Amino acid sequence: MPAQRASAQSPDQLDPIFQQAVQSGDLEAIMALYEPGAVFPNQSGEVRAGLDAIRQEMEPFAASKPDITLQVEKVIQAGDIALIHTRWNMNSPMPLSGRAVEVARRQPDGTWRFLIDDPFTVGS
Repeated sequence: MPAQRASAQSPDQLDPIFQQAVQSGDLEAIMALYEPGAVFPNQSGEVRAGLDAIRQEMEPFAASKPDITLQVEKVIQAGDIALIHTRWNMNSPMPLSGRAVEVARRQPDGTWRFLIDDPFTVGS
C-alpha cells in the first residue's frame, strides 16, 4: 500500500510540506506538490517546464536531504490563485539562503499545488 502523501489544504501549507519532503528525501512527495504544467526556474535561470523536467531538477536535491527551512512571509490570494513569498535557508550540503516567489492554484479536489516555483527570485 503506497504511503499517504500530505496535501496542502491552503496555499500557506505548501512550503512546510515541501520542507518536510525535501528533508526526508521523499521525491514523490515533492512532485505531488506540482501541477503537471508547472514551471521551475533553476539556479542558472533555465526555466524547466513540466513534471519530468522538474523531477530532474529535484532528484539530486532530494537525494542530498538538505537541512533546509522555509518561512512563508506573505500569501496573497485571489480566488483559486495564490502568490506566496517565502524566505529559505539551507545549512547543508552547503550554506545558501534566498527568497522564493511561488504561484499556486487550487485543484478541483480543493488542495493546492505549485504552478510556478521560483526559489531564486530577483533580490534573493
